[in-house]
Amino acid sequence: DNIMKASKLSIISLAFLVLPSMAGVRESDSSVFKMQDAKPFKVGEEITYRVHYGLVNAGEAKIKVQEIVKVGGKSAYHMVGTGQSTGVVDWVFPTTDRYETYMEQNTLLPVRFVRDVNENGYIIKRDIYFNREKNYAKDLQFHKDFKFAKLPVGVHDIFSAFYFARALDVSAIKEGDVIHIPVFLDHEIFPFKIKFVKREAIKTDYGKIMCLKFVPVVQEGRVFKDEDDMYLWISDDSNHVPIRIQSELLVGSIKIDLKEYKGLVNPFTFVK
Repeated sequence: DNIMKASKLSIISLAFLVLPSMAGVRESDSSVFKMQDAKPFKVGEEITYRVHYGLVNAGEAKIKVQEIVKVGGKSAYHMVGTGQSTGVVDWVFPTTDRYETYMEQNTLLPVRFVRDVNENGYIIKRDIYFNREKNYAKDLQFHKDFKFAKLPVGVHDIFSAFYFARALDVSAIKEGDVIHIPVFLDHEIFPFKIKFVKREAIKTDYGKIMCLKFVPVVQEGRVFKDEDDMYLWISDDSNHVPIRIQSELLVGSIKIDLKEYKGLVNPFTFVK
C-alpha cells in the first residue's frame, strides 16, 4: 500500500521523493518538451536544502554532481544526494539517507541507482542496474539474478528524474500543461505527473527568484491529501533549480527551502 509506505518515510526521504517530481513531457504531445542544448548542471554543483516538518527544523538535504565516471562502458554523471535529521527530530527519529544515480552523459538516462536509507531502524537498500538494450532492471540488493522486465521507454529512478527534468526546455510551457515521467521505485513503476500553475517570484535568503510553480496531479493512494496540498517552485531560468516545496502530506506538513548553493552553470537572476 503506497500510503503505508509513505507513512514509514522520514521527512528527509520525502524531500527526495518530491524534489524530482518535475519531469517528463507534455501529456498531449511527447515532442513538445525536449532537452536543452546545454546541460543545466556541471561537476561540482552542490545544492543544500533545509527541511521543516511543521514548525520544527527537521533536517537537511544535499544534492551534488560529484564526478563523471564509466559505468558499463558508458560515460556517466555520478550524482549523490544525502539527508540527515537534525535537532529534536534526530532524537526521536534519527535518519541518515543516501541516494546515488549514474546517468548516461548524453541521454541522461540512469544506468545505476543506489539507495541506502536508515530511518530510526527502518532500512532500505537498493543497487539497481538498468539494461536499456534488453529493457530490464535488476537489483543486486534484492536478488542478483532476478530481472524486472518490460520497463517503460525512458524510465528513470527517483533521483535521476530530478536531473533529467532540469535539462528539459520548458520555455514554451503553458498554464495547465501536465508533464510526466515513468519512475522505477521500490520495484514498481510510478507515473509522476505535475501540472504547471503560473510564474511567481519567491523570496529566498539570497533575494527574489522568478519561478515556475507546479502542482502534482494526484493519483489515488499517493501521499498527498488533495491536489492543492503540494506546490513546487522551480527557478525560471536555464538552471531549473528547485527553490521551494510546500506540502500537506498524509503524514503531516513539510516545507523544503533552498539554503545554500555553489557551482551552478549559470548564476541566479534576482528580481526586485
